[in-house]
Amino acid sequence: MDTDKPAINLEDFDFGFSLVDADQLDAVQQVRTELTSTASEVEAWQAQAEQWRQKAQTIYAAVQPLLTNLSKEPEKEYILWPGTDRVTKINAFKLKLMQILED
Repeated sequence: MDTDKPAINLEDFDFGFSLVDADQLDAVQQVRTELTSTASEVEAWQAQAEQWRQKAQTIYAAVQPLLTNLSKEPEKEYILWPGTDRVTKINAFKLKLMQILED
């Protein structure tokens, strides 16, 4: 063994850091909090989008009978729809559409 070499002190190699679990890092905790919040918002938006999709399908189904009846017998040029009955039916349909939207 060469005695001319200086002794190596292993304590000189402490670089000033310490080890922590990922859960202990503030940045990780903040990201997790934001991710949880964002996930909750996404779920809420998805639920609302599904509600509006169902409403759109219900409105489509409600309008289909009108369109089907209007397209019957295209060779006839006029539609006979007496005024009193027409107003009653239109007002009932408006009410039905409002109920669909408000549910």
